[in-house]
This record gives sequence, structure tokens and C-alpha cells, in this order.
Amino acid sequence: MTELARLKFYATQAHPCSYLPTEQATTLFLDPSQPMDAQVYAELSEVGFRRSGDHLYRPHCQKCSACVPTRLPAAGFKPNRQQRRIQNRNADLQVQATRPAFSEEYYHLYARYIEQRHADGDMYPPNREQFSTFLVRDLSFSRFYEFRLNGRLLAVAVTDVLPNGLSAVYTFYDPDEEHRSLGRFAILWQIAETARLGLHAVYLGYWIKSCRKMNYKTQYRPIELFVNQCWTILT
Repeated sequence: MTELARLKFYATQAHPCSYLPTEQATTLFLDPSQPMDAQVYAELSEVGFRRSGDHLYRPHCQKCSACVPTRLPAAGFKPNRQQRRIQNRNADLQVQATRPAFSEEYYHLYARYIEQRHADGDMYPPNREQFSTFLVRDLSFSRFYEFRLNGRLLAVAVTDVLPNGLSAVYTFYDPDEEHRSLGRFAILWQIAETARLGLHAVYLGYWIKSCRKMNYKTQYRPIELFVNQCWTILT
């Protein structure tokens, strides 16, 4: 076990929150000079850290605790009726793991996804440098899980394979295939893959109760929330 107390962290200056417009956000980063080690990453994920590009971070806001880390224990998961329908709807897809790399095929799918699903967000407009800096990192534990239909790329789930589970970094998909619910299917697949690998949980990022865009996360049960420095099942 790494002695996390020996690691160095840096906090940003307060800046406008991208989720709650009335709040100021502060982010705590692991010292970027620290090598991106899978074990350190796994231990930090246990206390609410996430990865973005080459950085491990978590919210560190002084007056707000709305961002709650979440994880989905794989062993106890049972899909509900709607989730089983999504699984059946996508049973014709083939999933393949690849190492992160830039390709025009990936980028065009990503750009269409951002333009049609997140034109109101801070990642719009997309560009190749943004895509590469955010997702295409040379890290031994990072994977691009491709979801294809007879060779055609429909979705990519960028995922970190850690000693304690899978960390769902980002998923982008074909916005014209809305009927497939590809984002939800990617999470269902990650849960099943976590169980297959004998790992504990899918680390799903932060949940804000008042943010409607994040409501989908609590549709997967059981879900655990990191509150008051411990993981608690949401009831």
C-alpha cells in the first residue's frame, strides 16, 4: 500500500463551476511530476480521485460538496427490465480492446458526438488537439473499448483497467444510433467486464443530485457514494 500522505497535491484557484453556475469550484490535483502509477491511481480512486488526460484530480471546493464520487460494485449488480432490453438491443455488437491512439475514425465519431450531444458544454467545439490531450494518453492501463457493428464503429468507451476495478473515463458514440442507448449499454458492458476480470467495481465519476444530466448514474443499483470519507450504498 502506497503511503498516500507522502504524495504532493496542488489546488487550483477558485473558478466558475461548470455544473453549478452559482458556485465557485476548486480542484485538487496530484503533483504531475508523480509518475502515473496504476497502484497509486487505484488507491486514489478509493478516495474519490478521477483521471483526465495525464492528471489525477478530485473536487476540493470549500463551500460546496455537491460532487459525490460514485462506483458500481460488479458482484451485486442485477440489471432491471429496461437495462436487459438495452443489453438485448445491442447483442449484435462486437467489442474489442485497443491501446489509446489517434485515428480519424475515432476523432470523427468524437466530434459528431460533442457537436450533437454536448454543444452547450465546455468541450464544444471539438478539435483534434483537445481529443488527443483528453483521451489519447500512452498509459499502460488505459484502453479504448470499441463497439462495432459489422466493422462500423458505433462507440468507444475510454476505460482504465486498475487493480480495484474499471474507471470509466469517457464514452462517446454515434448520435444517430439513439435507439440503442449506447452510453447506457457501455456502462452495462463495463460492469460485466469488471465481474469477468474478478475486479470490484466500475468507478463512474461524480454525481450531483441536482444535475439532471447525471441522473442516469443512479439507475444502476447497487451504487455506492463516497460520503464523509467512506463508501455508502445509496438507498
